[in-house]
Amino acid sequence: MQASELETYLHKNIPLSRAMEVAVVGVSPESVVLGAPLAPNVNVHGTVFGGSASAVALLAAWSLLHLRMADAGVNGHLVIQRNSVNFELPISGRFSAHASFSHPEAWEPFIHMLTHKGMARIAIGALLVYSGQTAGRFEGEFVALRQAVV
Repeated sequence: MQASELETYLHKNIPLSRAMEVAVVGVSPESVVLGAPLAPNVNVHGTVFGGSASAVALLAAWSLLHLRMADAGVNGHLVIQRNSVNFELPISGRFSAHASFSHPEAWEPFIHMLTHKGMARIAIGALLVYSGQTAGRFEGEFVALRQAVV
């Protein structure tokens, strides 16, 4: 899937992404980069609202898994089970979330479990980047449930 196709998919299926003006900056088999501007995500201090930054990071991580599962031909429901975000710097402008696999070696066992057992878990990380610096770190554990073929 191309970046523009993913962006259209996100805006159609996850309306919050459109309201936050999330843009897909880059897509590869190993990473997804999403960007967002300050204006629709601003807090009372003139910086990015922490919930917005968290949401963009979570969305980048979810998108990476969504694309990888589609490429593997696996149909499933993908949900976040738990996540944490550590903020290191305030974000006062356009920012991005760079999602990648926390443990790339976990991909094959994840797909194996999902296809054979119908459920699997995997960790995905994302860096929040502002003005060339790491402004935060997201870590999420996702659960995938295989969809039954009817």
